[in-house]
Amino acid sequence: MTQPVKCSSDLSTETRHARPYVGRFAPTPSGPLHQGSLVAALGSYLDAKAHDGLWRLRMDNLDPQRCRTDTESTIIEQLAAHGLHHDGPIIRQADRCTQYRTALRALQQQDAIYRCCCRRNTLRAGVDSGRIAEGLAGPIYPGTCRRDPPSADTQAGWRFSVPEEEIDVPDRRLGHLRQRVIETVGDPLLQRSDGVFAYHLAEVVDNAEEGITDVVRGADLAPLTPLHVAIHRSLYPDRPPPRYLHLPVLYDAEGRKLSKTNLAPPLDPRIARDNLVAAAQALGLDTTGAGGDPAALLQTWTDQWRALFLGGEQTVDPLESARQ
Repeated sequence: MTQPVKCSSDLSTETRHARPYVGRFAPTPSGPLHQGSLVAALGSYLDAKAHDGLWRLRMDNLDPQRCRTDTESTIIEQLAAHGLHHDGPIIRQADRCTQYRTALRALQQQDAIYRCCCRRNTLRAGVDSGRIAEGLAGPIYPGTCRRDPPSADTQAGWRFSVPEEEIDVPDRRLGHLRQRVIETVGDPLLQRSDGVFAYHLAEVVDNAEEGITDVVRGADLAPLTPLHVAIHRSLYPDRPPPRYLHLPVLYDAEGRKLSKTNLAPPLDPRIARDNLVAAAQALGLDTTGAGGDPAALLQTWTDQWRALFLGGEQTVDPLESARQ
């Protein structure tokens, strides 16, 4: 498992960038934003503005069966209603398949990927029967096609050969995320047999090619961060990966993460101010006497964020400290 540990002084002191700060918010347009989405959007926005940086918007719309163009316009309207205006053009992953194919070829030249024809339901059945272990992102692939490659005429996807050594990723809120990915995730698919590229590959390629310096996202994705850093190191050995900061995740009354899958209600733009205050509270920010329009609130919270994350020595979790 990913093991967060206390930040040492090199992590807790703000490191100045040699490059200008560029952050991003990357929703999947499979449904409107909900309150949990707003927490992630607000946290990433405040971090960018506290660093006097850029806040990009990217649509993670790789899977055409899940994503719809009308949902994208709804998300843009929801963000604007809450005062969250992105910098520069919107990036759409569906337009970037050429870049993903180039990345796959680079990994193939390194012998860092291999073809796989195993089906998801077969792997799931292996978990149910106890033959395959459950990992942080589904069944831990047992290496079937690595040992016995499929024939050239067999439809197959591509899997990444994860490194055996431990990956250590500093997280600006949680501390160090240390993980042996081969034991916790296994070799992930980077491209499915039907040609759809996987989130893991697109996320890494987009961050690198868009010049993203900082990834601020929900803590539910923290367990996948060592994998993403491993892929980044294979593709871009001469470039540092982004810095990471994983935010608190919201749960419903039944203890389930707020998500579209769990039918979380969409954000209502008519109560944007109330939504923003609730999101700021979830981040541990001071909303006492919060007044004014969204723009005024965002400026106040940007100043708070700057004090929390750019103010010298930090505790393990500055957001938790702010609540106390």
